[in-house]
Amino acid sequence: MDEELDLHGEICPYTFVKSKLALEEMATGQILRVVVDNPSSAENVPRSLRNEGHEVLGVSQIAQREWAIIVKKAPDRR
Repeated sequence: MDEELDLHGEICPYTFVKSKLALEEMATGQILRVVVDNPSSAENVPRSLRNEGHEVLGVSQIAQREWAIIVKKAPDRR
């Protein structure tokens, strides 16, 4: 894991926006672990990041109301 983003207490669309901004600061191929505690975010963030071209390596429930989303940054689109 290259970076971790703790988004406890955040809801959509903020979870996606903050994840996207974090990835923009990272180098291509680096891995970001996003932790969310909102079920909607656990579904929407991976889908939205895939739509942005990033590779979602996995989504796992790590506690009763907590999910970890592992994302590999895609090359910049230009």
